[in-house]
Amino acid sequence: MLILRELSFLSIVIRISLAFALGGIVGIERGIKNRPAGLRTYMLVCLGSCIVMILSQYVHLLYGAGDPSRMGAQVISGIGFLGAGTIIVTKQNQIRGLTTAAGLWSSACIGLAVGIGFYELAAVGGAAILMVLTVMQTIDNLMHRKIKTIEIYAELQDDITVGVFLSYMKQNDISTSNLQIINQLNGMTGKSNLAIMVTLKGHHSKNHQDILTIAEHMNGLHNVQELL
Repeated sequence: MLILRELSFLSIVIRISLAFALGGIVGIERGIKNRPAGLRTYMLVCLGSCIVMILSQYVHLLYGAGDPSRMGAQVISGIGFLGAGTIIVTKQNQIRGLTTAAGLWSSACIGLAVGIGFYELAAVGGAAILMVLTVMQTIDNLMHRKIKTIEIYAELQDDITVGVFLSYMKQNDISTSNLQIINQLNGMTGKSNLAIMVTLKGHHSKNHQDILTIAEHMNGLHNVQELL
């Protein structure tokens, strides 16, 4: 195993291949879910980080001076610009892409581990990241469904006022808070429609889905979306 940690042609081929495979595995999971960064992006991030770390080790061995971790540190901080590009804020002020950005950063860390020859860490770390993106998402969804408080975005029909909406929620045993009123321009008619963002809390036996269903079934309320 020691020969694979030394800088040789064999170790370089193994490191590049492993970075290629681990980055691809994580990228496939993201690609299946149609995220902004998919298979090729994750593979490139992991491969690039691996190459930087191999280059850093080579420079250190060649000149016998310098800090071999310096270039790796720049990857850790520099990958932020790529992650930031995957984070978007929708017109409902809903943030998307945080998990993708975190995955890219984690993929870069895997590449650095492979690049320096720490194969065990790269393999275990890659498996852990994949588990977070798959198994833990199922657990997160189960927890999310049990939450009795949700935040929604909704557009009101012209003849529906905010007061009517609040009365409807009160009648259905749902309390409201953090109400924000937005003038939403309709591109089809050119008219300004009223939209709201509000936090809803169900009482008694009402769960997450019950609250969302009640909001969706209100007459005059359109484009109801849960803000995650």
